[in-house]
Amino acid sequence: MKKITHSHRPLILITNDDGVQAKGLQQVAEFLKPLGDIVVVAPDGPRSGQSSAITVTTPLRMKVLDEQEGFCLIRTNGTPVDCIKLSMNILFDRHPDLIVSGINHGSNSGVSVIYSGTMGAVFEGALLHIPSIGFSLCNHQPDADFNPCRDLVVDICRKALASTDWPQGIGLNVNIPKTPQLNGVKMCRAAQGYWTEEYDCRVDPHGREYYWLTGTFKNNEPDADDTDEYWLDRGYVTIVPCSTDCSAVNTLPRLSSILGL
Repeated sequence: MKKITHSHRPLILITNDDGVQAKGLQQVAEFLKPLGDIVVVAPDGPRSGQSSAITVTTPLRMKVLDEQEGFCLIRTNGTPVDCIKLSMNILFDRHPDLIVSGINHGSNSGVSVIYSGTMGAVFEGALLHIPSIGFSLCNHQPDADFNPCRDLVVDICRKALASTDWPQGIGLNVNIPKTPQLNGVKMCRAAQGYWTEEYDCRVDPHGREYYWLTGTFKNNEPDADDTDEYWLDRGYVTIVPCSTDCSAVNTLPRLSSILGL
């Protein structure tokens, strides 16, 4: 596939984990067209829960679905992180000015950031020192209304493009509540909690058992007013800065003592 060359306009790379057909992906591409040249590289189907997975045992393929001045839409059989890696190594003759992942159908608040394919792409972009933002709407419906997100998404992306001191290794996890009227925006931390994994046991037509993952998120700190879960419940957009550095440096003295080091 030939390299994509661009004008002097900002270059914005968009991907997601819901697949190339997802409404949230199509909507965010339309929202951001006034801000620069748009290249969308997205999986050929849902890749939710794939985190930072990469494809290493299957050949990766790309197909251009639409190409016009200032816009290109490409489908691949890879994961969201594959989409970023393929773009950087195969498609572009320069780094994009901004990476956007989403808009995801469903929340990525709290500890969901660990599992999220949406945020996996954000972390990959942050590793490359590119301003990277994941957007999620707390609505799983395929035909969800993304119009309340428009001004917010455009404003955040415009400011990211204008920034000259974006912190290296940092991506943003932006969650938008399902409400027709947003009450505001809060910069905060991710709520601490866990998912109660439950597997629904079913039987296929051949009499063989199979399991379908279900579960609910348990918030360990429902009254903490500095978390994303707290403010999402109150109709606020939440922005959580996320780091690619997973080192728990604050535990070094304690663990050194435990291990006798």
